[in-house]
Amino acid sequence: MYPVLFHIGGFKIYTYGFFVASGFMAAMWFSKKNAGNSGIHPDMIADLFFVILGCAIAGARILYVAINFRFYRTNLFEIFRIWNGGLVFFGGFIAAFAGCVFFVHHKKLNFWKTADIVAPGLALGHAIGRIGCFFAGCCYGKECTLPFAVKFTSPESLAPTGIWLHPTQIYSVISNLIIFGILVMIQKYEKFNGMIFLIYVMLYSIFRSIIECFRGDFRGNFIFPFLSLSQGIGIIVFIISLIIFALRFKPGDHGNH
Repeated sequence: MYPVLFHIGGFKIYTYGFFVASGFMAAMWFSKKNAGNSGIHPDMIADLFFVILGCAIAGARILYVAINFRFYRTNLFEIFRIWNGGLVFFGGFIAAFAGCVFFVHHKKLNFWKTADIVAPGLALGHAIGRIGCFFAGCCYGKECTLPFAVKFTSPESLAPTGIWLHPTQIYSVISNLIIFGILVMIQKYEKFNGMIFLIYVMLYSIFRSIIECFRGDFRGNFIFPFLSLSQGIGIIVFIISLIIFALRFKPGDHGNH
């Protein structure tokens, strides 16, 4: 599509980086607004998001490089060119989760309440960031003949050019917007702290595992060769989240704990 948004002299503004940055700003804005009467100051949420940003980018890039290490071991400088695309969500999620645990503990915040506040914003920001994937051509789909298939033509695209592919990046945009809408709607029915966050993680794991079936880029193999690494991680994360949800949910209890 359009990996480069525009040029300023000899300086390039990459579309991928623009949308990732826009997604981050949207996620932080919505989460600060979502803090509402939670007792957590919006500025604390803003500080948390900068922790999320640093940890997520580092973790997502490290996992992507590990999956594609055969290429990067002879192209070491390319490891740092993240504006060209190349982030794995679950790598970023795990690193950001660890960073959040440390931040929340350090600031003496309620972890589950904080997680519920930021979960919808994360889904919104992720949806916007995935638009950048579409323009850069990363995370591309398998070849197909569907009427809504897409063809990449730019020589700078990370996707194969000249063939019709599943628009998997758009599938991700739509799925994250659906998750965002669901989380916003169910917030008023929250039964316990952590419910919104856990539902977010479970929904994302399901959507991501389905979309992986249509991906055409190499994403590493899990223990079983028919599962990608993201599918394997997604299944594990889903099971852990479901167990935690079951442990925290108490039928008939309408209070937070």
